[in-house]
Amino acid sequence: MNIVFVADSRDDWLGSFDGVQTTDPSEYLTDPQFSARRGTKVYNLCRSYSYQSLGYYVSLLAEARGQRPIPDVMTIQDLRGSTAIRMIPQPLEDLISKSLEPITSDDFTLSVYFGKNIAKRYEKLSRELYSLFRAPMLRFTFGRREGKWRLRRASAIGLKSVPENHRQFVSEVARKHFAGRSISTRKRHATRYDLAILHNPAEGDLAPSSETALKKFCKAASALGVAAELIQREDAGRLLEFDALFIRETTAVAHHTYELARRAEAAGLVVVDDPLSILRCSNKVFLAELLSRAKIPTPNTLVVHRRNAEQVSERIGFPCVLKRPDSAFSQGVVKVQDFDELKIKLAEFFEDSELVIAQQFMKTDFDWRIGILDDRAIFASKYHMARGHWQIAKHQQGESTRFGKCETLPVELAPRKAVAMALKASSLIGSGLYGVDVKEAGGKFYIIEVNDNPNVDSGVEDAVLRDDLYERIVEFFIKRIEQSKQFANR
Repeated sequence: MNIVFVADSRDDWLGSFDGVQTTDPSEYLTDPQFSARRGTKVYNLCRSYSYQSLGYYVSLLAEARGQRPIPDVMTIQDLRGSTAIRMIPQPLEDLISKSLEPITSDDFTLSVYFGKNIAKRYEKLSRELYSLFRAPMLRFTFGRREGKWRLRRASAIGLKSVPENHRQFVSEVARKHFAGRSISTRKRHATRYDLAILHNPAEGDLAPSSETALKKFCKAASALGVAAELIQREDAGRLLEFDALFIRETTAVAHHTYELARRAEAAGLVVVDDPLSILRCSNKVFLAELLSRAKIPTPNTLVVHRRNAEQVSERIGFPCVLKRPDSAFSQGVVKVQDFDELKIKLAEFFEDSELVIAQQFMKTDFDWRIGILDDRAIFASKYHMARGHWQIAKHQQGESTRFGKCETLPVELAPRKAVAMALKASSLIGSGLYGVDVKEAGGKFYIIEVNDNPNVDSGVEDAVLRDDLYERIVEFFIKRIEQSKQFANR
């Protein structure tokens, strides 16, 4: 990837960087060498990003040229007026309050340069803000009212706005930032596309792909001419360096995985899991309604609220299963034996959600998991229940999670009805990567749920296709990237 640094020529105190071409905005906008380039990333540090200024047009035309500017026009717009304030998620508001608590005055300004601040104590806050607002240099104004710190104003700034006493620090962090990018560029010069794989090592055994599986994804990508890089949440500010984002961290709506998926998709990246799939699959109330309307068989299901809880006994019976709408991987899912236990658990669940799912309990030795990619089944696994437990995973307080064994079969050997139902259910969500859970009882099949973030693990889901499974998923990204580029060039 070529890196172009666009800044006003008179702001030359920042210096030059190895492997990075520096130019001024007028030259970038008018010189044909820049308009014809492909695989280019533009860092826009112009003096002003105001509407129809040179800085605004640098980002606008860079997007039109497929050159992935930072900041992009969407970020420039987000940083105007009150939009930025509305974008602050609750976890970041909490971090703002915690980080600024020791300050004695009621007003504070924070400057963030390439994700860094001069004061180490604001490092985490600076990184999180940089991840949300992708601009090389940012300025945030906070105010404390009634004891609570809140963001009052956010803006992207150019080199002209950097105070004299900050300039040496900015030059140092910029040099480190571009040094990392230029090393990456030399490694990737022979590849067609760049794929970011978001993961979280802290998830351990609950991660959707193990460390070994992640390495196999990277190996498969390399074999197909794609430069895959494992990134974490802290790398969110670099999203625009890539053509696609593959989320291999457990997803949720009120979570950075959804926010990153949304931002990446808005910037034109191919994203799996895409934000709409996360929204649809993360809520079991939505899934229950969707599957019911499509007349897809499921265990007897009731959406429970505070006024119909007594209907569970009559319509579902006991034992039954209660599910939090956003439960994942057997967590937030409980089995209740009678009405007294039902009341206790419902009261607990209603503290977090106005709606809860009650579902008929079906005792089986295993669940089918049908892996779907681009409307085709790519693996079929039997997830057996954990020993002595009714779920495939047994979570124990203070102990590691215990799992049942897993068998993966060729899709052709899985029950046709199970595969057909899984395909129909996943098509209601989208055409990305899904794992559909199917129960088999009394010779019939029932859809349990559609998962947007299915496990793809070494020795488990890849037991039949082996390396070909990883290559098929990477090929899906290549196909989607090429389709998006063809559409953009029309």
